[in-house]
Amino acid sequence: MTGTLVLAGTPIGDVADAPPRLAREIAAADIVAAEDTRRLRRLTQALEVRPGGRIVSYFEGNEAARTPELADALADGARVLLVTDAGMPSVSDPGYRLVAAAVERGIAVTAVPGPSAVLTALALSGLPVDRFCFEGFLPRKGGERQARLQEAADERRTLVYFESPHRLEAALTAMAEVFGPGRRAAVCRELTKTYEEVRRGPLGELAEWAAAGVRGEITVVVEGAAREDGRQLDAAELAGRVAVREEAGERRKEAIAAVAKDAGVPKREVFDAVVAAKKVAPAATSPGASGGAS
Repeated sequence: MTGTLVLAGTPIGDVADAPPRLAREIAAADIVAAEDTRRLRRLTQALEVRPGGRIVSYFEGNEAARTPELADALADGARVLLVTDAGMPSVSDPGYRLVAAAVERGIAVTAVPGPSAVLTALALSGLPVDRFCFEGFLPRKGGERQARLQEAADERRTLVYFESPHRLEAALTAMAEVFGPGRRAAVCRELTKTYEEVRRGPLGELAEWAAAGVRGEITVVVEGAAREDGRQLDAAELAGRVAVREEAGERRKEAIAAVAKDAGVPKREVFDAVVAAKKVAPAATSPGASGGAS
């Protein structure tokens, strides 16, 4: 009988967000592999749970060397719990190598779902969330960072990045240069913590704001590129983009102007699309609107 690898999501800020099952898994695991054993100790104290098995460190520096050891333990029947400092293992955190090794050996892999900085930031950003892609951390070197951003310049899905506070200004400035200073974005700082802040605005303005210095854990959400494939957005898409901007707090007049500029169409066309959408909405919900012939 082989064991089971359990990937456990941990709180990204408020420890009260820890899923109830997390404490049970910590107590039941034969081995708890932790990115930072000191942070694990603080977490277990807060959850009032005592690890039932052996605790080992599993971080970027020893991930490659420790993976075979943990894979062997799994093959021998151990239940291994993997936790990182915050969020879900493998998502810009250690874990991928161990999951791949377990899958290769036919060992069961499951997860304890938990808080996610990516999804939390997306939900709070006020930007479209129907399609998105996670880009992780940008490269530290300016040239490499610029090249990575150029690869995403035409991406129409909403983009999500992690960034360190001392590189935030440089990252936002580079984004403004590549994506355009008017591209909408949101900087989400210290999510679920005491000093949580979500700063929304054009990339150019956000870069200026970050110049004064920003602290804490940072997630950046950036609006996807406007369509540049020769196909104009239809009326429903134009109205939808205006609605998203209005929901984020922008006045309708400014929202219409911004959407018209991004889509490369006259403001009157966007205005007409919004008016048409307003007329359709009540009709769709009126009595008998969804019923068929009797």
